[in-house]
Amino acid sequence: MDNISKEAEELLNLIEQKQKMVAMLAPSFPIVFNYKEIVGILKRLGFKYVAEVARGAEETNRQLLSLMKLHPNKRYITNPCPTIVRLIRNKYPQLVEFLSPIDSPMIATAKIVAKKYPKCKKVFIGPCLLKKVEAEEDYPELNILAVTFKDLLEIFKIKNVGPKFFDRFYSFDISAKNTRLYPVSGGLSQSSGIIKKFTDPEYDVVSGPKLAEKTLQEFLNKPELRVLDILNCEGGCINGPGIVSPASLDRRRQKIISYWNKN
Repeated sequence: MDNISKEAEELLNLIEQKQKMVAMLAPSFPIVFNYKEIVGILKRLGFKYVAEVARGAEETNRQLLSLMKLHPNKRYITNPCPTIVRLIRNKYPQLVEFLSPIDSPMIATAKIVAKKYPKCKKVFIGPCLLKKVEAEEDYPELNILAVTFKDLLEIFKIKNVGPKFFDRFYSFDISAKNTRLYPVSGGLSQSSGIIKKFTDPEYDVVSGPKLAEKTLQEFLNKPELRVLDILNCEGGCINGPGIVSPASLDRRRQKIISYWNKN
């Protein structure tokens, strides 16, 4: 098992120990897995419950909109992307005060899961390597194990687990619909209604390292910009390094939109 991450190894140990676990599946999952098959596979692998992180994204939106209503003159840089959060902390400390002080979708989901299933281990499964760091460094008290889709595929190989006919009869134990767009660049602005509440100069949607850097460098000089919806990966979380897929960026985006429309 030399080729798997320490987090994947930890998950394998939890499976072997038959630990009660909740899978928290990031909303970019349709790029790699089929719904409803993935829920059935995860339950056969050993997860007692499976939650959509899109549910936590609803809470992220609610918190952000509440803050904006409470402080109408403040400006915000969204915080779901841990890479952007760390970039600001390390390179643009003058912008830390603008980071929205709210729960990311992963953290919001973990809090929902902790209340509903208090005796279960929380396992986040997503496209992002930095979510591992966010879980360990920023919220150790929530005791989240974060793995990538790539990690999960390696575990499927090791455990020889694949889809079966009856997997299609499973469904999420915790779910949400509107925020299934979250992993696409601009998904937060779209699902929260920011694009309808504000004019173009008042909000901006940015993805990709180069554009992210440029926009952060200019942020202080654009006082009219109230909300910066920003993700580090080009196109959003659909292009995260933990995703294993031959699909183009456009095809990945379409898969997310199709799942959002279908459900």
